[in-house]
Amino acid sequence: MPNIALELGKQSATFGVKSAYGEQQDVDGVRIVPVAITWSGFGGGSDDAGNGGGGGGGYSIPLGAYVRRGDGLQFEPNVVSFLAVAIPFVWVAGRALSRVIRALKR
Repeated sequence: MPNIALELGKQSATFGVKSAYGEQQDVDGVRIVPVAITWSGFGGGSDDAGNGGGGGGGYSIPLGAYVRRGDGLQFEPNVVSFLAVAIPFVWVAGRALSRVIRALKR
């Protein structure tokens, strides 16, 4: 059985910047670099009998793309993904802020 920790270590080299920014694409003279939020998690363990196991998972949300037309570079957001991330974030931030304000009033 291969060492799970070594295999995860080899695969983790592709995390970070490589997973957040996609490969540059040229479409009709326009250069596009896709951008995403990514995160992942892994775990592993074994029992007293030496039986081991592990698992992992990840998630990626496409945020948009950097687009270069001529000499200009601009970020063009993916509105659907932005709303899918922003709405829950604003709700949680609002709830947290209201609880902080309520605690400060006491």
